[in-house]
Amino acid sequence: MENREDSWRQFGAIVVRLTRGEDITREEAKECWRQICEEEQSDLQQGGFIGALKAKPETPEEVAGTFEALYEYDTLKVTVETPRPLIDNCGTGADTLKTFNISTGAAIAAASLGLYVVRHAARAISSNCGAIDVVEAFGVNVESAPALPKQSIEKAGICAWNAFLPTVHPKTLARVLSQIRFGSAINLVGPLLNPTMPTYKVMGVPNKEMIEIEVKTLRELKFKRAFVMHGLDDASGKGMDELTTMGTTHVAELMEDGSIKNYTLTPEDFGLTRPKFEDIASSRDVQKDALTLLRVLAGKDTGCRSDIVCLNAAPLLYVYGEAQDLKEGFAMAKQALADGRALNKLRDWVTWQNDAPEDGLPTLDKMIEKM
Repeated sequence: MENREDSWRQFGAIVVRLTRGEDITREEAKECWRQICEEEQSDLQQGGFIGALKAKPETPEEVAGTFEALYEYDTLKVTVETPRPLIDNCGTGADTLKTFNISTGAAIAAASLGLYVVRHAARAISSNCGAIDVVEAFGVNVESAPALPKQSIEKAGICAWNAFLPTVHPKTLARVLSQIRFGSAINLVGPLLNPTMPTYKVMGVPNKEMIEIEVKTLRELKFKRAFVMHGLDDASGKGMDELTTMGTTHVAELMEDGSIKNYTLTPEDFGLTRPKFEDIASSRDVQKDALTLLRVLAGKDTGCRSDIVCLNAAPLLYVYGEAQDLKEGFAMAKQALADGRALNKLRDWVTWQNDAPEDGLPTLDKMIEKM
């Protein structure tokens, strides 16, 4: 029987290979992450592996192995009953431009148009205000699972799984994410570790180089359709894990036949004026960022913040088949914000992802009064 010292040495040998720039197999990646899940390696060994894998950087096969281990050994599985397939639009984080929470607004807009959006997100790690922090500020209960997220996706058509909850990821994800402040393979697979596994995925990545790795990983994992993007602020050269209105967005689209389509988008393609980054930046305060997003969802702010939220709702509607193209998806999202559907969907979400409506709605109503 292999003793602990032998196990540590073998694990350490893989770390050495990674530091030399050598790739490891999907099976080796899965086994290393299994050992991390089971805490068979010391904290230093675990950290060394995670850092070395990131620095190399990761291949699609290594990312797929990472996903397989974390999904098998560290993810709650929940079956839900919905009349339509599920879609998720959580990104990786770890980008350089810290904006208000665009993806949450895009998810709500898309859900208000009939999509079933099952989010798997976290509190702020590399960002200023995480998706979970913002929806909690609205009154959504993000500390109880699995009953409330399951109820919410079935009743409201949208929910959020808090990646930091031990009931959602009992062994590894919350433990590791709470201890590191750099992007890693966990950022690449974390958004995929959804207890209610979706068929469709819209995903932002922290740099252009990761687009190919992520879209090929999604193909490996048999997603039906996916949309992976990285947006640039052309003025500064910095990037974001969203479609951008400040410059060029690089996109890889996974088609149903498994082919991958690569292209770029600009705000001018949608008739949009480029804003300054300061106009969409995070305030670094959860309550302020939540109020900023609420004004957009309520149709009070129809300017550049509304533009970027609707632009990021467009790929959800497009890959899901609700919109013929991104331009139509953008227009649909704009209308949903203007006619009150988006705000009503947020109200539905707060109603159903709580034990009782009165547990969350007063929080939302107080915020609405501040708009």
